[in-house]
Formats: sequence, C-alpha cells, structure tokens
Amino acid sequence: MANCSTGVTGLDEILAGGLAHGRLFLLEGAPGAGKTTIATQFLMAGADAGERVLYITLSETEDELRDGAASHGWHFAPSFEVFELVPLESLLDEQQQQSLLYSSDLELGETTKRIFEVFERVKPSRVVLDSLSEIRLLAQSSLRYRRQILSLKHYFSRQNATVLMLDDLTADVLDKTVHSVAHAVIRLEELSPNYGAERRRMRVLKYRGRKYRGGYHDFVIDTGGIRVFPRLVSAEYRTDFSRETVAIDNEALNGLVGGGFERGASTLILGPAGTGKSLLALSFVKAAAARGEKAAMFIFDEELGLLVDRARKLDIDLPAMIESGNLVIEQIDAAELTPGEFSQRVRICVENNRARTVIIDSLNGYQSAMPEEHALILHMHELLQYLNRQGVMTFLTVAQHGLVGDMKSPVDVTYLADTVILLRYFEAMGRVRRAISVVKKRTGHHEDTIREFMIGSSGITVGEPLTAFQGVLRGVPNLVGDGAGLLE
Repeated sequence: MANCSTGVTGLDEILAGGLAHGRLFLLEGAPGAGKTTIATQFLMAGADAGERVLYITLSETEDELRDGAASHGWHFAPSFEVFELVPLESLLDEQQQQSLLYSSDLELGETTKRIFEVFERVKPSRVVLDSLSEIRLLAQSSLRYRRQILSLKHYFSRQNATVLMLDDLTADVLDKTVHSVAHAVIRLEELSPNYGAERRRMRVLKYRGRKYRGGYHDFVIDTGGIRVFPRLVSAEYRTDFSRETVAIDNEALNGLVGGGFERGASTLILGPAGTGKSLLALSFVKAAAARGEKAAMFIFDEELGLLVDRARKLDIDLPAMIESGNLVIEQIDAAELTPGEFSQRVRICVENNRARTVIIDSLNGYQSAMPEEHALILHMHELLQYLNRQGVMTFLTVAQHGLVGDMKSPVDVTYLADTVILLRYFEAMGRVRRAISVVKKRTGHHEDTIREFMIGSSGITVGEPLTAFQGVLRGVPNLVGDGAGLLE
C-alpha cells in the first residue's frame, strides 16, 4: 500500500513510511499540543506533490488558520482549499428555530451534508477535519457519534481519500469511540516541568498492519513547523570499524589506562567539582585534532567563553579547531532541550560531521533534562550503545557530591561505561592535591595504581604511584611512608 508523507521531519520514520493512502487517521491532543501544525504540514506536503487537499475547520476561522500558517512562513498553494464550516444562519436565528426537533439534530445532519458537498466540489486526495469535538457535542450520545464517524469513514474510503481527523479532547476525554474506527491513532502530549520550557512528546497508540516505532518521541514546534525526534534505538545502527587502541600524547596517562583508549568504547570521568574532569576531557579533544580527526563537545554546565579561556591556558586553541572544522562545540541549556533533541544533535555530529570523539560534559546537566533518574539511565544506555556501534570514542563526566570524604553521585552510570577514571582530592604536606586512578576497563588491562596529577600550562602531568599513602580515594589519606614521589 502506498504511503502519504506527513511532511513532518522525523514523523514518517516513526510511522514506518508515513500514513497509508486512502485510510482514516486520528490525531489527538489537548489544545496547544500541535495538532493544527501537523495537519497543515500534512496537507502542504500533498499540495507540494501536486495533489488537491482540503482543510475543513469547525473550530477555527479561515483567517486564524492562515495567520497561523503565516507565522511559520507558509503560503498555501492554489490546490490547498480551506473550508470554514460555520452554523447556518437559520439555525442561529431564534425566530426560525422550531421545537419539533432538537437543533443539534438539524446541525449534525447539515454539518455532514456540507462536508460531503465541499468534498464533491474540491475532490481532494487529502482531507483534514478539525475538530471532532464539535461533531461529538452535536451527536450527544456515543452511539450517534460512532455511527456518524463510521459514515464519514466509509464515504471517504470510497473516494480513496486519506483523512486526518483532529480531536482536542475537550468534549469527552474518556470517549475512545474513534480509536476503534481509525486506521491509526497518534497522541500528542504537552508536559510542564517545574522549571523551564514546556516539553512536547508524541506516541503512536495503534497502527493496523504496520510495525511502527513505539514509545514516546520528543518533538518541538519551531518557526517553520514541527520537528519530531524519533526515540533512538541503538540496535538499528551498526557500522564496521577497526576496534584499535588509540594513544594520546601523554605517556603516563596512556600507561595508566593500559596503552590508550579503544575506538567504540566509552569512558566515564568521575570526581568532585574542580578536580579537572573538563580539562582532562579537553586533552582528548586536543589529541583527536592532532590525529586529524573530528570531535564534538556538548557543554551543559560551563559557560562556553570561560571554557575557551581555560583551554587556552593549557595551550588548547578551541576557536582554531572550530574554524578548521575539526571541532563542534554546542552549549546545551538543559531547561530548554528535550532528551530526544539532544540525541538527534549527537547523531548529526557523528553521521554528518563524522565526529570520532564525543565529549558530554556533564551528565549532571544532562540529568536536568530527564523527567526522572531512571529515564536518564535508559537514554544513556541507548546513546552510548549507538556511539559505540559507530566506532566513536565517548567521554562523559559526572560531578560527585562533596569535595573530600564520602562521595555520592547523582546518578550511577558506572556500569554503562567501558572505562571509569576516578579523580580525587587528597591532603598531603599542607597542600590540597589531586589523584587519578582507573578503577574499571572492560576492553583490556590497566594499571591499578593511584597517581597524583597536576594541571598546568603544559597540560596534565601524571606523577608516580602514591605508595606512601593509604586512603587517597577516600579523600582522607594516611601517610605510611616518607611522602616521596609527590609532584612539586
């Protein structure tokens, strides 16, 4: 069966090709969820393909519909017909109303008749009926409502038209009459978090005879229309690549992690604030640029200008990397970005810009975009699996709560990462120092030593194993030797 494109970015992918030609579909959601925008894009896609299309509006005026389209920069083609279905004047005139029949009986019959008349006149291949709440109120009972929808369905089916019916759920939220009649049902939802912009998502409730992509999918309404971000399924993306070990220009750090970092593996950098997680991640960006590879960096917590200044002090010229095309940096506002959109941005950097190194700094900020911690785990699992299967080296940072002593992470993702690097503060010889160790590596051997490291103008310096101390990882070490081997 042929498909009709919805004209909405990402929606055809969820629907496994679009809307089946000649069938009736239901698009439901509360007012403001985006139904009219999707319906308009659906008809515009048909008009662009040379089809005649018809928008029947029972709730909005034609002027309101055209003004809404103009706000997106759209102009309807001559083949795009708008029919504003308003009550007949005789039904609104008290002197001409009679009492033998309910006015709703007359209005329902006249409404259906006029829908058929305008269809016969225009003869469209795509139809939008907005909205079903008006018909539901006129029908007054579920039985009459169902029969009315069935009559519309059979009529349009005989005409081989693809019909999209909109329901704003204002008449009766619990009435699922149309669900059993429609070929597919798409629901739009709008969420209002305690802070930040509203979040929108959609879900396909049913689609007869087709394997669609289930679950919730984030979407946004921008100038130019709706963009849908299909839920990432990592199993659908597999790329052949050489799983080689890549060394960086720091021999001590290479030795600590067992010779380097593997392609198609993820590394978690864990530690309290200020221990150097972001700067350590920058050293991997610098190493990628030195190899002539492209990298992408997504910054959630730090202001981008400040990060550029800090990197410059380590002899890392981020603007030059960006100008050369070797680096893409995006400042992410977790209060404004949905998780699905973030996954889509990562995919664009990997698939279009061919980034081989991806930095996410940090998961604390990413967690703010999640409705709950459990969702973060699921999102990160799919995203990391996707990046691994693309042969990308991924580096993530997590800031633990506290500075010394017992540490707690806002979310535990250590089991997802292939390598875990642990950073710590410790006190020795009257100074606050930093320690680094690798506590996990799935892809090979690694040193089990704990080493001191320093951040300076020449980059990161890793010292000798701290054999004279115990309890460094707890942040409260005991000196058991003479303190030799500390960096000066």
